Amino acid sequence: MIDVNYNYMLHFFRILSFSFLIFGAVSAHAQHEAYTEPVQQQIADTTFVNLKDYSKDFVYDMKYATEDNFLKAKVYDCAECLLRLKTVKALVAANKDFIKKGYKIKLYDCYRPLSIQKKMWEIVSNPKYVADPKKGSIHNRGGAVDISLVDMNGKELDMGTAFDFFGPEAAHNYTNFSKKVLSNRKFLKKIMIENGFNSFDSEWWHYNLKAGLKDNVSNQKWNCN
Repeated sequence: MIDVNYNYMLHFFRILSFSFLIFGAVSAHAQHEAYTEPVQQQIADTTFVNLKDYSKDFVYDMKYATEDNFLKAKVYDCAECLLRLKTVKALVAANKDFIKKGYKIKLYDCYRPLSIQKKMWEIVSNPKYVADPKKGSIHNRGGAVDISLVDMNGKELDMGTAFDFFGPEAAHNYTNFSKKVLSNRKFLKKIMIENGFNSFDSEWWHYNLKAGLKDNVSNQKWNCN
């Protein structure tokens, strides 16, 4: 009788010890997982962010980081596209809609620091072509983009004029183009408006985020490293 109880108790304690061992291992693993899981930081929609950190599906041709622009001067330190987070969210959503149709957004310009706006004004002091830095532009607020569209082979759609063409042909209401050009412009405008942007009457390439029109002018610089 004594031997039976002894064997029973020994077996019981072995099971109990094994259970504690398993529980301890699971608890330690859970604690490790909780410790190593990256913290998801919430940032304000007005925070400036780099578009490349949120999507790899854009094509870049940042004109003011080169001399291939109407100023004939490189005025940007590097070809980065900074925008306020809410603008990035809307732009990424629009690009996803274009991708479903077989196209991608090509970027010519994004956020522009006020100091660069002043530099551009010094080169061309004409409000028809450059916004007066005393007032600032939506580019200075991080809510504007200059864009076109390319197909999946990288071929740009015909929009009738080049980027930064300053003539009546660049306006949305100019209709003396082929049906294809007019269709391309209409397609670009439709998707952008559906995703929270406004068009700019005299420039088919320029779009402003409706929710970003009243943001403050900024002079935040790019990180070119």
